[in-house]
Amino acid sequence: MKHWQPTALALAAALAFPGAAMAQASAADVAKEIEALKSRIADLEKKLGEAAATKPQWGMTPEQAAEFNRISVKTESLEDQRDALGFKGLQVNGVIDLPIVWNQNRRTFGPQFLVDTGTDPYSYDSSYFGMAIFDFLKETESGTLWRLTLAPQRGAGAVAMGSIVHEASVSVPLTSDKVRLLAGQIPDWSGYEFLPAHLNKLITHNLLFDFTLPTTYTGVGLELGLDKWVFKSVVGTMNTSRKNPKNRYPMIAYRGDYARGEFLGWGFAGVHGKAVNFNDAVLDANGDFLYYNDSILNLLEADVWYTRGDISLNGQISFGTQKGASITPDPVTGALRNSQWWGLSGLAGYKLSPRLEAIGRLDYLNNSKNGGGLLGYTVADARNGIGPDPAGDPERGASRVALSLGLNYLFNENTMLKAEYRLDRANAPVFEDLGGGGFRKSNNVIATQIVVFW
Repeated sequence: MKHWQPTALALAAALAFPGAAMAQASAADVAKEIEALKSRIADLEKKLGEAAATKPQWGMTPEQAAEFNRISVKTESLEDQRDALGFKGLQVNGVIDLPIVWNQNRRTFGPQFLVDTGTDPYSYDSSYFGMAIFDFLKETESGTLWRLTLAPQRGAGAVAMGSIVHEASVSVPLTSDKVRLLAGQIPDWSGYEFLPAHLNKLITHNLLFDFTLPTTYTGVGLELGLDKWVFKSVVGTMNTSRKNPKNRYPMIAYRGDYARGEFLGWGFAGVHGKAVNFNDAVLDANGDFLYYNDSILNLLEADVWYTRGDISLNGQISFGTQKGASITPDPVTGALRNSQWWGLSGLAGYKLSPRLEAIGRLDYLNNSKNGGGLLGYTVADARNGIGPDPAGDPERGASRVALSLGLNYLFNENTMLKAEYRLDRANAPVFEDLGGGGFRKSNNVIATQIVVFW
C-alpha cells in the first residue's frame, strides 16, 4: 500500500471548500461585492432607524426598534452569505481515538495511532482503532445527501485500497424521500457492531466483524423504506474500486432492517457474486505478479438488537464460502478448494450508572474445512490464529473463540474512556509466541482507549 502523504486536515479543507482554489483569481471581485454589501446594509440600517424613530412598534422605544431591525438585517445577510458559500445543510463531525494495547504473545505494549496498514495490516488487536476521522455531510435543497468521510491509515479505504477516503457517497431521492439512489464508495453495513470508536461499545471488534465481513462496496444501488422496513442494495465491486483485467462479473450486496418497536429490531445482509481471490494470482511471462482473479463468493448474516433501560443486547450469526479460497489445496492434485466458515457473536451491556457501562462479548468462529480460510485470508496467519496447526493435520483449520470484558465511561458529552480485557483461544496451537517461541492455543490482550468526538 502507498504511504499517505498529505494531511487529512489539508485535504478535508480542500474538498470541503472547493471555492478556495479560485480565490486568488477573483479576489478583487469578491472584495467589491463585500464592500457593496456593507454599503447596502448601512443604508438599510439608516433608513430603518429613521422609520423606527418616528413610528415606535409594540411598545418599543425608538432605540430598541432600531436595534431590532439592525439585527434582522444582519441575520439575513449572514444567511445569504452562508447559502452563497454552500454551508447550508452542511454538517462537519470528527472522531479521534487513542488506544494503549498490551498483547501477550506479540510482546507489545504502548499506544498505537494512525498506524499504516502497509506496515501493520488489519488484525484483531489493531483493527479500526487508533483513528482520526473527518466526516462531511451535505444535504441540498432537493434532498440529495452527499457524504465524504476521511480516515487516513486505518479507515475502510485504507484497509481495502490504501486510500484515506473512508466513504464518498451520494443518496438521491427519486419518487420520494423513501426511495433513493445510492452511488459511490460505501463502508460495509453488515452486523451489529459499528466501525467508529464512539459508536462501538468495546475497543476491539468481534470475530465475525474482523474476519467474515466485507470492508467496503463501490457501485450503484437503491435504498427503499417500507413501513418499519429499510432495504439497501448496491451492485458493483467489493473491497476494491475497480475490477482487474478479465474480471468483469459484478457482485451484489444488500441489507434489510426491521424496527419492531422502540426497543427491538433485527436485520440481515448478504453478498453474492465474484470477488478477489488471493489464492489465484496471475503472473506475466517472467513469473512476476500482475493481479488476482475473482471467484464466486457468498456471504449471509443476520443480527438482532434489544435496548431498554439499562440493558442492551446484540446477537449475530454469519455464514460464508468462497470458491478456490481455502488455505490448504487438495493434497493429491494440488487444486484450489473452497473455503467455508460460520460463526456466532453475542454482546450484553448494563448501565451501572448513567455514565458507566459494563460490557461482555462472546464470539465463536468455525473455520475447519480444507485447512481453514476466511474472507481475505487464504494463507495461515499466526498473528490472528487462522489456519491449521503448523505441526498437525493440514486439512483441519483452527476454530476460534474470543471473550471480551470491558467498561466504558462517558466523561463528558464529547469524551469517552474505555478499558477491555480480551481472551482469544483456538482448538489448535495457531497463535505465534514471539517471546517464548513456538505456537500457543491462546492469547491475552488488555487495552485502554480515550475517544473524543464532536
